[in-house]
Amino acid sequence: MTLTRRAMGAALAATLAMTGLPALAQSATQELSSESVIETIKERGVIKIGLSLFKPWSMRDLNGDLIGFELDVGRQLAEDMGVEVEFVPTSWDGIIPALVAGNFDTIISGMTVTPQRNLTINFTRPYAYSGMTILANTAMTEGFTLEDYNSPDITFAARRGATPATVIAEMFPEAKLLLFDEDGAATQEVLNGNAHATMASEPGPSDDARQNPDVLSVPFNQAFQAGGEGFAVRKGDPDALAFFNSWITWRENTGWLKARHDYWFRGDEWKDMVEQ
Repeated sequence: MTLTRRAMGAALAATLAMTGLPALAQSATQELSSESVIETIKERGVIKIGLSLFKPWSMRDLNGDLIGFELDVGRQLAEDMGVEVEFVPTSWDGIIPALVAGNFDTIISGMTVTPQRNLTINFTRPYAYSGMTILANTAMTEGFTLEDYNSPDITFAARRGATPATVIAEMFPEAKLLLFDEDGAATQEVLNGNAHATMASEPGPSDDARQNPDVLSVPFNQAFQAGGEGFAVRKGDPDALAFFNSWITWRENTGWLKARHDYWFRGDEWKDMVEQ
């Protein structure tokens, strides 16, 4: 009789525990959702997006207004959420700390998804894909093989804190590396002959070579570190990741993301809108 009662008691306790699990899970889900930046955006009525300026992801037109692929993405995202959008231009080397500090809700700035960055922030699935190429001063690097760039006599220029700077240091550890706050400054160093080469995401290097054919060239038909770019969000926000991922999937399936990416990365209709 005692064993039977014990068995019945254990069964009852197990049943009660199982009955309470769905309610517990629902409570935990509601708590996570209420703490999400998505709720903050909805209550504020504005999504704040951090970005850095580099063509054709984001740049200023001749009137000083922000344009580019990321601006299209951010504005469409805000429209689909039913909120306004505020863009927060931020230096690249400080953009992740600024996100973590809460200066904006997400980074949409052509940021490549990497394990190292994922230690500090979380990424959505890619919404764009690109690779990097070398842009060289033709006269200074004539006849060079890829191996020739890995020399103390070679100087690279790159944007501080960006993926190309990391890749250059890994691929060409013997070369000197000059760091700047903007892609344009690195390219100008190569154009002026102060650096042998730089590296950046396409179509930037190819565009620069076409605009300065007597000085610049893309010497290798090879893309390096081809990967995906994602939205960056603060850690511990699964609701934000779920929403942004679903938005990317939806806009990818409708063809909108490809159409806007092709406009900015494959066409040149926009180039008269910015200073060359």
